[in-house]
Amino acid sequence: MTTPKLSIIIPVLNEAASLPTLIQQLQQQTDCQLEIIVVDGGSQDQTQSVVKNLGVVFVTSKPGRGVQMNTGARVAKAPMLLFLHADSTLTNSELLKNAITTWNKNRQTLGHDRIGGHFSLKFTQQPANRKWVFKFYEAKTSLNRSMCTNGDQGFLLKREFFWQLGGFSQELPFLEDQILASQIYDKGVWITLPGSLTTSARRFKQEGLGRRMILNAIIMAFHYTGFKQFFARAPEVYRQQDTAKPLQITPFFNLIKTLNSEAGWQVSFKRWRYIGGFVREAAWQIFFVLDVIAAQLFNWQKKPFVALHDKVFKPLTNFLLFDVLTAILTWIWFTLTGYYFAISEANFKRTS
Repeated sequence: MTTPKLSIIIPVLNEAASLPTLIQQLQQQTDCQLEIIVVDGGSQDQTQSVVKNLGVVFVTSKPGRGVQMNTGARVAKAPMLLFLHADSTLTNSELLKNAITTWNKNRQTLGHDRIGGHFSLKFTQQPANRKWVFKFYEAKTSLNRSMCTNGDQGFLLKREFFWQLGGFSQELPFLEDQILASQIYDKGVWITLPGSLTTSARRFKQEGLGRRMILNAIIMAFHYTGFKQFFARAPEVYRQQDTAKPLQITPFFNLIKTLNSEAGWQVSFKRWRYIGGFVREAAWQIFFVLDVIAAQLFNWQKKPFVALHDKVFKPLTNFLLFDVLTAILTWIWFTLTGYYFAISEANFKRTS
């Protein structure tokens, strides 16, 4: 039997409906010797029977994407690994061949194997009145800046490098992709692969785009500032969420308030100062919005506004006093937003 050049690892949980499409597209890839490994975390639907009829490697593990993807990596035979989400779809039959070719060219140029490749994203099922927001998200996935890469985009890397980094974190049921992405950013190089993956925007529609954007911002801020206490207790809040209803933001705001109250004002102040620094660092995204708008309206290929941020705005604001000022403004936003969602979600419960 020929040893595959690429192992595709797909963590699943109740994905009987979406898996056949992705696996069929993978099996139709040209000039690419691959194996497909599906790692089930305890599905209660027909996932197992569907997968076994599709001629792929099927293994089981404890639930949790980090655990599942590490399990798949341990049984993988190929020197290259590609981690994909089950609801992803491929955009052409040469996507993986071109991805490996691009990865190898970058290895020759850089002279090392510490390279992580990711695809850009295209969103399907977008809300008609939110097209510009998704244009921003799609454009952002093509970048190789910090905080721009997540598991929806696929992670392509050498098996040895993956294990040198320790694999995916298994501490939490989420954030495993962000933790590994940060490690690759710190210890290696991210590259954007040619082509793109498509993924559904249905989660944004179900949960509410604004609510999901706020929660994602909170998660990223606390991840990059090391607010571990939030993540230790946030899973309890996640389990209370109903995926069929709009995302409930108030429990997360209440958790943050509780943790800060327990820690005392000095620790709380320090946390907010760190958050201010994070918000300042993330300000480049405001400039990037202007670049995305210019690209859509005038077909600009360059990113002059992000360059303005990097060369002018960031050096001028990179000091403690600005972090404190940003922290104060963020705290005001947090307080007002918390009141708004507390009222709106209380009204929603009374009328539902």
